[in-house]
Amino acid sequence: MKFAAVVFFWCVAGTAWSAGQVDVYHFDTPEQRKRYNTLIEEFRCPKCLNINIAGSDAPIAKDLRATVHRLIVQRGFSDQEIRDFLQARYGDFVLYNPPFNARTYLVWVIPFLLLFVGLIVLIGLLLRQRRKASPVNLDVDALEKLLDEKT
Repeated sequence: MKFAAVVFFWCVAGTAWSAGQVDVYHFDTPEQRKRYNTLIEEFRCPKCLNINIAGSDAPIAKDLRATVHRLIVQRGFSDQEIRDFLQARYGDFVLYNPPFNARTYLVWVIPFLLLFVGLIVLIGLLLRQRRKASPVNLDVDALEKLLDEKT
């Protein structure tokens, strides 16, 4: 019974220790809070792979959330100015939808190239299958001759 109590204690204590901190920010208007929530879901955490800064517990994500809050409340930046500020500081990686330019063209072009190659392969396989399945015209005498040879 003591063992079960100790295990229960460690499980409860472990979940309490693993809980992340909650950021508490003050906003002047509900519109600012809405803009903040929209923006932090729009930016990718520079440390994490494919997690936005709203869902990341990384210290850099916490700093980015504080920066977004500061830019909205204290400086009055527009959404596009905040995007430009974070992109200038962290590069195109911080954006889930990177712009089309010389550094990011492969991100935009490769999916279309793979789709094109896949379609070419699929069409080739269908044409090959059609050629294999073409009917053979045999006359009745030739079929009877073949059947007689088998028996």
